[in-house]
Amino acid sequence: MSLTDRIEDRRKTKGPDASWPDDRLVGACLSNNEAAWNALVDKYSQMVFTVVRCYGVPNDQVTDIFQAIWLDAYSDLGQLRQARAFRAWLTSLARNKCYHWKQAWRRRQTHEIAHIDGAVPELPADDQPDLVEQLARDQLVREAILRLSPRCRELVRLLFFTFPPKPYKEIAASLGLATGSIGFTRGRCLKLLQKQLARDTFS
Repeated sequence: MSLTDRIEDRRKTKGPDASWPDDRLVGACLSNNEAAWNALVDKYSQMVFTVVRCYGVPNDQVTDIFQAIWLDAYSDLGQLRQARAFRAWLTSLARNKCYHWKQAWRRRQTHEIAHIDGAVPELPADDQPDLVEQLARDQLVREAILRLSPRCRELVRLLFFTFPPKPYKEIAASLGLATGSIGFTRGRCLKLLQKQLARDTFS
């Protein structure tokens, strides 16, 4: 067996994780694989959270709506006709949930201030044509990062997704690298990420 075959064989026997393609994860979920469901949630939690925030959901209700979206997704997963369309389906489900929350919020606000002077506070517009496209782009980046090597994945996280930004010396120490090598390693990892994004975009 060649090295490539052995690597592929290990990938097939490895448990579900967020790097799996959607059709494989959905199929495993429908076979009652709890790890596959957890992997789907891990893979798309940030995207769902972004939808919720884009609709102006207040902080004290974000968790409830976030959980409600995933509960609906879990309940309705069997109705998904094409597993590869999971991302678009989940985005639509999240937007619908947030839209209905927003309409209910507006009705409550209108009722509460019916006899009070002043305007009803406005939330973001319902029509957000660029939202789905932006969510798709962001999700492609997250999935491409997942397919990097563990060291590159952690370096990208520390460099670009940690706030406040960490100094190179601290990043180097956490990765077991020399401080002077961070720049070179960063450039190599970003090139790999760029190649992965190019493959994902045109595949």
